[in-house]
Amino acid sequence: MFEGEMGAGKTTFIKALCRELGVQDDVSSPTFALVNEYRDAHDQPIYHFDFYRIDDPTEAENIGALEYFDSGYLCLIEWPSRVEALLPPKRLLVKLTVTGAESRLLHLEPLAD
Repeated sequence: MFEGEMGAGKTTFIKALCRELGVQDDVSSPTFALVNEYRDAHDQPIYHFDFYRIDDPTEAENIGALEYFDSGYLCLIEWPSRVEALLPPKRLLVKLTVTGAESRLLHLEPLAD
């Protein structure tokens, strides 16, 4: 899960992570589609969500978010706080903070209910 202000680099970080996992597809933020699917080097799915425009978690439920989250495959979620009630109990929160024009502070926080 990736939190940070607009322009903090969430999608840029996800692009780099996907590249390292062997994704050949163009990685872009699924702001309007809500979810993009990519394939890693082992042909396993990676699901990339952007919930920025979600006003109600029901919108995420309607696209099958719970099924994606329960799939056992990697789910990369931008703006997870907008669907907090739907998130799995065990997850890793990546917080990106802008510290300068070309610098970011990265904070990793494992979460478990």
